[in-house]
Amino acid sequence: MTQRFGFLLLPGFALLELAGASDALGAANVMLGEQAHDALLFSLDGQPVRSQHGLLMGVHGALAQARGLHALLIVASTLPEPGSASLAALAQALPGTCSPGAWLGGIGSGAGWLAGTGLLDGHRCAVRWEHVSDLAERHPAVVVSTHLFEMDRQRLSCAGGSASLDMLIHWLGQRHGSRLAQRLGGHFGLERLRTGQERQGGSQPQQAVASSKLAEALALMEANLAEPLATEDIAQLVGVSRRQLERLFKQHLGELPSRWYLALRLARARRLLQQTSQSILQAGLACGFASGPHFSRAYRAQFGHTPREERASRAAAWRAAPANDGEGFAAPALQAPSASLPAAPTPTDQD
Repeated sequence: MTQRFGFLLLPGFALLELAGASDALGAANVMLGEQAHDALLFSLDGQPVRSQHGLLMGVHGALAQARGLHALLIVASTLPEPGSASLAALAQALPGTCSPGAWLGGIGSGAGWLAGTGLLDGHRCAVRWEHVSDLAERHPAVVVSTHLFEMDRQRLSCAGGSASLDMLIHWLGQRHGSRLAQRLGGHFGLERLRTGQERQGGSQPQQAVASSKLAEALALMEANLAEPLATEDIAQLVGVSRRQLERLFKQHLGELPSRWYLALRLARARRLLQQTSQSILQAGLACGFASGPHFSRAYRAQFGHTPREERASRAAAWRAAPANDGEGFAAPALQAPSASLPAAPTPTDQD
C-alpha cells in the first residue's frame, strides 16, 4: 500500500531541508520498484509558500483538506509565536488529517510547531540548535535534544541542513531493511550514514566530540539558559565531580564552565536583542539575569557595549536600510518540481 507522506510548509522554510526528505522518499521508490511513498505538499491556507530565500513553492492544498496521511512533517525555520493565528490554525487543522498511528514531527524547527499543539508532550524531539533552549523553556513537558534527529513512538523530528536526509534514510531503513538504507547512502554520495545520536554540528564546539561528558554538560547548558544551573549541579547530572568538569572545560575549551555558560547566555541575549522585539529587560530575564544592571554589566564586559547600545545600533541600521519595493530583486532560478514529488503546482516567483 502506498504511504501518503505529507509536508506542511511554513513561510521561510528551507528548500534544502524539504529536498533532503522528499528526495529520499523518491529514491526509495525507484530502488523498491514501486510507488511505496507518495509525497504531498501542504500549506495552512492552500496558497503557495515563500521559502527562506524567496522562492514560492506550489502546494497540493490546505492541510485541513488532507485526509488519510500516514506521516506529516512540518517544515519550518522558526518557532511559532505563542498564541499566534498560524499556530491556532495548525491545531485546528491537524485532527482528521492523519490515519491512526501516523508519524508526526518536524524538520528544522518544525517540531516546535507540533509542540505548540501539545502533541509532543512526553516525547523527545530535535530542532535547530539555536532554538533548543527557547523550545525547552516554552514546553517543559517536551524533551528537547541537541541530537541530529529523534525518532520516538511515532514522533519524527530533525535539525536543519541535511539532517532531514539522514533522518529519512534511517526511517526508511527501519521500514524496508538496512540494505535499502545503505543503497540510499551510496546514491546520495554519503561517506557514512549519520545516526540520530550524533549532535548537531552547530550546537557545540568541535572539541566537545572528544568527551561525551563534556558534550552532555554543554547540552545541559544550552537547554537551561533562562534558569542557569550551578556548576556543581551540572557535574552531578553528568556523573563527574566539579573538579573533573572544570578540568574537561579547561583542557578542551580553555575556559571554566561558569565562564563558558555565561558566554552562551549572553550570545542568546544578543540574538534576542538583534532579532526580536523583546524589551531589554525581557531579553535579560530570558537568559537568566536577575536584574537589568547585572545584565548590562555582563553584556558590556562581553561585547564592549551595553544592551541599550546594541538595540540602538539595530534601530539605526533599520532606518538606514533602503526600502524594499521589490525592484532589483533577483529571484532564484526556477526549476521543475523534484521527480520524487507527485505533480504539484509549479513554483513561481509571482507575488
